[in-house]
Amino acid sequence: MSEIQNKVVIITGASSGLGAATAERLAANGAKLMLAARREDRLKELVMAIERSGWTADYLVTDVSARAQVEALAQKTLSTYGRIDVLINNAGLMPLSPLDALKVDEWDRMIDVNIKGVLYGIAAVLPTMRQQKSGHIINLSSVAGHTVSPSGAVYSATKFAVKAISEGMRKESNGEIRSTNISPGAIATELTSTISDRDTATSTNAYYAKTAIDADAIARAIAYAIEQPLDVDVNEIIIRPTHQI
Repeated sequence: MSEIQNKVVIITGASSGLGAATAERLAANGAKLMLAARREDRLKELVMAIERSGWTADYLVTDVSARAQVEALAQKTLSTYGRIDVLINNAGLMPLSPLDALKVDEWDRMIDVNIKGVLYGIAAVLPTMRQQKSGHIINLSSVAGHTVSPSGAVYSATKFAVKAISEGMRKESNGEIRSTNISPGAIATELTSTISDRDTATSTNAYYAKTAIDADAIARAIAYAIEQPLDVDVNEIIIRPTHQI
């Protein structure tokens, strides 16, 4: 039996891309899912597809930048399944732009979603995991959380923060809660659609068109981390397309 079987997993940003791919893969391995995102129509479609395959999933419309909504997500998971085994902090934005463009509203939104959203998720599930004396928090960082590129200063700052949060969680885990930081490179998702700076969008989309790999590459890595025995903690995975420098 897979170590994923019957585990209760919350996935944020589940309406498309990495979140949806991960939901499908984990559901197929017997996980019980609670899916969260802002687009209810996408969530409904995904849950129905999972249930048609005989797997288990539910959803709650959630904006991860609103702490009360993230708390409600954790509470619904507990009321539906009785426990929380894994939180996958996947929701994120990538509106790249040069600092000179002064897109301060976009900076604020990235901080709210990419950093605060991760922290709100941890705050919502940590008491339950402590009470259970078990749990697994998986945070989606980025290769941008290891290096900084032009137009990516603020995005990289948020992803460096996610990496730091993941490591802090690991060191404070007391052997009870596993912490995994996953850093994808160029992946074929909707992430580039948030780029409003015209020149940056043009160059980034051209690069992704030549380089990006399928979202299931990350879903497989997430499944790998979850399915390890409880005494094994996979802390860091970096995944790039073969052709990404």
